[in-house]
Amino acid sequence: QVQLVESGGGLVQAWGSLRLSCLASGRTFSMYAVGWFRQAPGKEREFVAYISSGGSTTYYADFVKGRFTVSRDNAKTTVYLQMNSLKPEDTAVYSCGAGSSYLRRTYYGDYDYWGQGTQVTVSS
Repeated sequence: QVQLVESGGGLVQAWGSLRLSCLASGRTFSMYAVGWFRQAPGKEREFVAYISSGGSTTYYADFVKGRFTVSRDNAKTTVYLQMNSLKPEDTAVYSCGAGSSYLRRTYYGDYDYWGQGTQVTVSS
């Protein structure tokens, strides 16, 4: 029902900024909550940020609070992840997932649709 494509990743220096986009297809996108997850080499996938279907509720992992901001523009069927003050430990593949409003926001397995991911590399 929903297809997701992430973009905006790349190579940045520490303390730099990057904005990721999650572009969705499907006319039901506005019904879905969206979560951002990341996975670094050799590590498990971890939760980064969440935004409700209407955009009124957001939730962040502790390690990104104050640095990352998630937002959405349902008219453009896009969710954004603004990343500021990036650290080398933020290096990972970032993926967006979409799921129902009843999902457990920090649980990867509760999301129904996923994009292919975009690589973010932060140099020191």
